[in-house]
Amino acid sequence: MNLTTTIDPPALLVVLDRLEAAWGMETHPLDRSFGGPLDGLVATLLSQNTNDRNSEKAFFEMKRQFPSWEKVFEAEGSALVEAIRIAGLAPTKASRIKEILARIRSDFGFYGLDTLRDWKPRKVRDYLESLPGIGPKTAGCVLAFELGMPSFPVDTHVARITRRLGWFSSKQAPAEIQAELEESVPAERQAGGHLNFIFHGRNTCHARKPLCRSCILSDICPARDSAGLVPS
Repeated sequence: MNLTTTIDPPALLVVLDRLEAAWGMETHPLDRSFGGPLDGLVATLLSQNTNDRNSEKAFFEMKRQFPSWEKVFEAEGSALVEAIRIAGLAPTKASRIKEILARIRSDFGFYGLDTLRDWKPRKVRDYLESLPGIGPKTAGCVLAFELGMPSFPVDTHVARITRRLGWFSSKQAPAEIQAELEESVPAERQAGGHLNFIFHGRNTCHARKPLCRSCILSDICPARDSAGLVPS
């Protein structure tokens, strides 16, 4: 992957420090783990193209109806679709879940990914991204929150903020942004830093009407003065 970025290391640390001062997710991180790595993988898959509230409802309803991964795999396709419908794209996601479970059972002999705890992060990432429907962001979430390995998943908030800071262009895909951030951000700051970016995106750096005048990054953000970004 050819990485193209204008991240300045001192500026990166300034941004990380200011976001930490505002949101504190490095010091007091939210517990984003769903339990084992397979639970986290499926929960994050369900979160694709929907919000956390709906994806979590879908995950826990699925677990209520089908308490073990064996029961999830053996469930009628239509029943699994109904259980996770609130997460959106339910037929596709149900199919992916069954495909993933079949692959994991074939690879490890049981429905679980705890074996990955003993692997190197790069090997874990490669394996997760080889599973059906799993890309860098989903794999990164499992690495960061279920396995405690360095990862800086890039969702819409992270991508938006880093582009507005001028670090990346709109043409660069989230996977490229994630790869560069994982190279640039200190390993011990990646999971918490990711959460700080999300909080900042949800509460300040909104997609349509960012609160630039009250933003802690406004003095170093080139997008602040762009048309439509500074409220009148």
